[in-house]
Amino acid sequence: MKQLTHPVYEIASQVADELGISAYAVGGVVRDMFLGRKSKDIDIVVVGSGIAFAQAVAKAISPHIEVSVFKNFGTARFRYENTEVEFVGARKESYRADSRKPVVEDGTLQDDLNRRDFTVNALAIPLNGPEKGQVIDCFGGLQDMNDKLIRTPLDPDITFSDDPLRMMRAVRFASQLGFSIVPETFEAIQRNAARLEIISKERIVDEFNKILLSPQPSWGINLLKDAGLLQYFLPELLNLQGVEVVNGRGHKDNYLHTLEVVDKIARVSNNLWLIWAALLHDIAKPVTKRYDEKIGWTFHSHEFVGSKMVGKIFNRLKMPANEKLKYVQKLVLLHLRPIALVEDIITDSAVRRLLFDAGDDIDDLMMLCEADVTSKNPEKVKRFMANFAKVRKKLEDIEEKDRLRNWQPPIDGLEIMETFGLGPSREVGIIKTAIREAILDGVIGNNHDEAYQLMLTEAAKLGLQPR
Repeated sequence: MKQLTHPVYEIASQVADELGISAYAVGGVVRDMFLGRKSKDIDIVVVGSGIAFAQAVAKAISPHIEVSVFKNFGTARFRYENTEVEFVGARKESYRADSRKPVVEDGTLQDDLNRRDFTVNALAIPLNGPEKGQVIDCFGGLQDMNDKLIRTPLDPDITFSDDPLRMMRAVRFASQLGFSIVPETFEAIQRNAARLEIISKERIVDEFNKILLSPQPSWGINLLKDAGLLQYFLPELLNLQGVEVVNGRGHKDNYLHTLEVVDKIARVSNNLWLIWAALLHDIAKPVTKRYDEKIGWTFHSHEFVGSKMVGKIFNRLKMPANEKLKYVQKLVLLHLRPIALVEDIITDSAVRRLLFDAGDDIDDLMMLCEADVTSKNPEKVKRFMANFAKVRKKLEDIEEKDRLRNWQPPIDGLEIMETFGLGPSREVGIIKTAIREAILDGVIGNNHDEAYQLMLTEAAKLGLQPR
């Protein structure tokens, strides 16, 4: 039989015996033990005060362990052996219709298991007493785990109406574990989907990010779509669906294409923000779509419009308005540039400009561009990948020679002002731009001596002389 192995369990067992109370390992840690997954944290339920028990266990381990107490929730936690251990008293919960904040009362272990979201999370193992080490499985969670199923312990309509975030969690667990949601549970999600509107965007995004980081994000995203949840926080993705045909000419389904790109990225990277860039790289195609009698369907400037839409989406979802946002916007804005290089003659100047604009994110950009090739024509894919390999080689050669990644100009505005006795002015900007463009076009090298000579030449055109 599988065993709980973390050293906190035996200490908690001894303390529970000394205090004459019952303690249980519950929820995800029990589930993960049976699935062979490593748990990031441990949940222990006691019939009594979780806070007092946490303090007693911490004291038994070491007087130096710091216990964080959350009196409003009746919980306490501390870190031990690189694991977060949380303690709570067994409780039962009830909800108001307009809130997901429960009314909490003391309860039995059965009450506590009743309030769990899914059967696979409603498992408990006694840490002490005559049933120590034996699994308590009131709802068939072990069988559901074996059958790879997600279902609620009690009536799913009540479960999801009480706490609508559980609908996102159902999809998240299905996506992470490769499980299916049983029909009666999934239908209850569809019936209650509108309740998601009372959940904060931060909580929704937290669950959605975990779906994006699952082995095959498209599985979870499609479940969100089919359940009617996606429309409440990312309707732009739904707008990508479908194929329009005019005069027998259609375009690809950009929703299916996007999910394929996301899955390809998820197979090679766990960078959440790169996955977000893959998710949003074509987000502006519906609003830029036009039909041209000569060339068919076009999506001109969808990369520019899309990069602006990224900011609006992040703001609406209360996501970070920091370097993460700028990174996603940059990749969306630049995702056609390497493809343009592939289709044209790969000039040093174009590669320099791509390196200058992408900076340290050039490798991620190339990864996104390669994932963006989803043609079903093997010869076309082979040709694109061969050309991308040429672009990568050219990028390496130019970077080694010209050092343009995160490029800083060899002459800055301050040196220009000091040389010619200027203050901040239009002339300084003209000279700086001339130096930058000359370096990017390969007219001069990326070094101070050549940049200085060009500065003198450009300044003379403006009637300026060194002091």
